[in-house]
Amino acid sequence: MAAANTPETVELTERDRAMLEGDFGEAAAVAMRILVTMAGVYGAERLLDIEGAHIDGCLYHGDSGVDFAELLVAGGARVSVPTTLNVGGLDLLHPEEFAGTAERRAKALRLMECYEEMGCRTIWTCAPYQTTPRPAFGQQVAWAESNAIVFANSVLGARTHRYGDFIDICAAITGRAPAVGLHLEENRRAQVVFDLRSLPHALRSASWLLPAIGYLVGERCGNRIPVLLGLERVDEDGLKALGAAAASSGAVALFHAVGITPEAPTLEAALGRAEPEEWIEVGVSDLRDGLRSLSTAPGEAEAGAAGSVELAIDVVALGSPHFSPREFAELMPLVERHPPAGGVEFVVCTNRLSLGELERTGKLEQLRAHGVRVVVDTCVVVAPILRTPAGGVLMTNSGKFAHYAPGNVGFDVVFGSLAECVRSAHGGRLWRDPELWP
Repeated sequence: MAAANTPETVELTERDRAMLEGDFGEAAAVAMRILVTMAGVYGAERLLDIEGAHIDGCLYHGDSGVDFAELLVAGGARVSVPTTLNVGGLDLLHPEEFAGTAERRAKALRLMECYEEMGCRTIWTCAPYQTTPRPAFGQQVAWAESNAIVFANSVLGARTHRYGDFIDICAAITGRAPAVGLHLEENRRAQVVFDLRSLPHALRSASWLLPAIGYLVGERCGNRIPVLLGLERVDEDGLKALGAAAASSGAVALFHAVGITPEAPTLEAALGRAEPEEWIEVGVSDLRDGLRSLSTAPGEAEAGAAGSVELAIDVVALGSPHFSPREFAELMPLVERHPPAGGVEFVVCTNRLSLGELERTGKLEQLRAHGVRVVVDTCVVVAPILRTPAGGVLMTNSGKFAHYAPGNVGFDVVFGSLAECVRSAHGGRLWRDPELWP
């Protein structure tokens, strides 16, 4: 990162200065002041135009978020670029799913309403890339939400720095962002090589292991940019799971996968024709370490052990990032063969696009008949959705859920494949698939 500048030294256009002086309204002036100040903190010399934004500040964490949104609304704020919204604190379509206090419900709802009043697109999802339109290769955007950032940069090849609450909406209102970090070509080359070529092909192509690979990558490279060498071709849901886990265990905002992601046709291209800072050979033992990092439940059996073990499963939670239609297509036959036991809470978080597909095909009624709750607009690790008292064991196939659930919702976690999650919910006890490891 460049040496820090002061706000006074950031190069501004005539339009930027007009915003600062209030010519575009009070809210735009507030947003530009914050943006210019943060540009100085980042060490940016100038601002650049963006063509879209994704907002995380719509999720209720406390009164400050509501107060700031109310300030912007009172000042006449309107977004100037197409802007989508991350999950909120409520499932607006199914208000009965909320299990928090009336006060929290009211504040979460008001915050969501404020962002709608500012002209944001109310998709309420952590996976805006599952909707359309989505950013094109090379397009400059200002996205918040860690998994959305890493997907936009890595899989789509769009350009966004890591943004969080408040600066995200400031960028959306002004249509500008600091010209720094991953917005710039010179900062997008890989620095750490994760060589997977010694792994058996069956493991390199196992989609259920991608969160473990991502978690391992995040732990070992921190905020550096990794490139994966030898990863078998996977679909977008697999890349979504890998990136979300890497952004949870580390500060990964961009990864390259040779022959898979758009900026890595070759290893040399991903590295920018430079030498890597570090080369990490990944073996089977490393994957097992990654899997162990994703489970906190005491006495949890190591991956590869067969059959049921004496570990009760209280909750199965899926959909972080939000479940896609393809993932529901994989889940449906599993649940039909092995529906959850009555004492196991089974929740899937998704977006409204996927919900609409389930409704059109009649799958939503079938899932509900089998005891599966489908929640939209929000997520069980950021909103009071679970009805099971904290202190038990939650099982998931999501690296992001596994990382955040112990601290956010107070459950020990077991990570497993989708089939393992379904079979474990069916029996009420942890079940391991003996076929997963060669």
